[in-house]
Amino acid sequence: MLKEAVPHISGDVEVGDSEYFAWARRLKEANYWFGGGTEEAFFRTLTNRRKARHAAQGTTSTSADPNSSLPPDLPHPYEVLFKSRQLTHTQWGVNLNARRLTFAAHGSSVVTCLLFSHNRIISASDDHFIHVHSPQTGALIHSLQGHSGGVWALAATKDTLVSGSMDRTVRIWDLAKGVCTHVFGGHKSTVRCLAIVKPEMLDMEADVEDAAGGVQKTKERWPKRTLIVTGSRDHTLRVWKLPKAHEPSFVFMPEEEGPDHVEASVADHNPYHLRLLFGHGSAVRALAARGRTLVSGSYDHTVRVWDIITGTCRWVLSGHTQKVYSIVLDHARNQACSGSMDSTIRIWNLATGQCVHVLTGHTSLVGILGLSYSYLVSAAADSTLRVWDPSSGELLHTLAAHTGAITCLQHDEFKVLSGSDGTLKMWDIRSGTDVGNLLTDIIGVWQVAFNGRWCVAASNRYEGRYDGTFLDVWDFGNGIVSDGEEEWVGEGSIDGEDGDSESEEDVTEVFVGNPNITRDMDIEMEE
Repeated sequence: MLKEAVPHISGDVEVGDSEYFAWARRLKEANYWFGGGTEEAFFRTLTNRRKARHAAQGTTSTSADPNSSLPPDLPHPYEVLFKSRQLTHTQWGVNLNARRLTFAAHGSSVVTCLLFSHNRIISASDDHFIHVHSPQTGALIHSLQGHSGGVWALAATKDTLVSGSMDRTVRIWDLAKGVCTHVFGGHKSTVRCLAIVKPEMLDMEADVEDAAGGVQKTKERWPKRTLIVTGSRDHTLRVWKLPKAHEPSFVFMPEEEGPDHVEASVADHNPYHLRLLFGHGSAVRALAARGRTLVSGSYDHTVRVWDIITGTCRWVLSGHTQKVYSIVLDHARNQACSGSMDSTIRIWNLATGQCVHVLTGHTSLVGILGLSYSYLVSAAADSTLRVWDPSSGELLHTLAAHTGAITCLQHDEFKVLSGSDGTLKMWDIRSGTDVGNLLTDIIGVWQVAFNGRWCVAASNRYEGRYDGTFLDVWDFGNGIVSDGEEEWVGEGSIDGEDGDSESEEDVTEVFVGNPNITRDMDIEMEE
């Protein structure tokens, strides 16, 4: 189904750019035009990456355009997008025997977080460690040590990784060097969720009227610099500045015990701490953020919408009757979706604070939500996944082939990957059909992540007598494309799309699944 009759012209595109319209037309004809700004985001991201790369290399352009800093022989960004989406569509659907690499990781511990970032596989575990592996060889690039409790949240941007742990701290890591550069304290319990928030251009209402008597719109850049937001079992959220490479290190070292001293240390001594957000009456379990908007879900049954810049709570969204476990932010529609232990999903209008849809059908905890522009996917402890239209709330497909609680999922506009009951399955998201199994005959699947040609899964299995944790890496581009950066570009999820920043790279955000989904959900995993 085509989303838009005519593509919008990005601000980075010349009106006379014939390649832009030619490749946009090909994308639409092949049903690879998704809409919702995803194509423009790809255009900006790739263009900005090229500019940064060639500026670093000292490459000059022979283009007649004085604003151009790129060589003229590079393929148009929409050509790269077309070929990447074509490969994603064709190769994943038919190549279940893609080249596979398997190696042990994290002993026999639970893998709590898993993500791809800039040709790195990053995994975190309840064993306190974060591992960085090469997808090509499986080699361990770095073992990041420092947390004294299990790591439950990760997010990465370029060469920077942010982690949150049961030890109550947030750590900043230099992925190029494999060292911890900053340690932030202040939370009084487990840091359960976090996000990196990039600057982007947002539509703002001015205080003056336009010529027609309406409210004049302006564009402003928010936030002014990249931020980190963290949510904790201590009922609070915190907002921090993401340190830049040239800024000084900071290591939180409380001189004495006690929650009052911890909070004072944060406020008085950490130059990167911006504000404390409080209002939830129980643990903050999930969050999503973009621009100025932060949405948090809590065990107090509510969803809260915050202005990150001012710290103001815009809305308290009530309606769920049990704990909220999952949140996604639908920036294109100005709405958020929440999944709860009450077995429902709610879609909220962020402009009005009203619940516009209540999605029913699951019979147990909805622990995981995933969002692309066209599809909202929910995964529940009832062993099913459901695919919804995020605009209308219509149920499109019920994916029912697992026999146990769904422990992880990721999806895009072509496929869904889901883990449960000793199998990792692939589904065609457009038809709702079961494509096949990537993994079988294992104990359980902790996490799954994919990006472009690469897929990685963390699972628990027996290898001989050894009951341990393993990472499996599939290369769906093996023998089809080279290792060039633009041969097959992964787009990530709608939450992780790049903003209008030319100075900072795109963000890859991990959606933390719940590996303990079959356990008693009322048990708090505190230290």
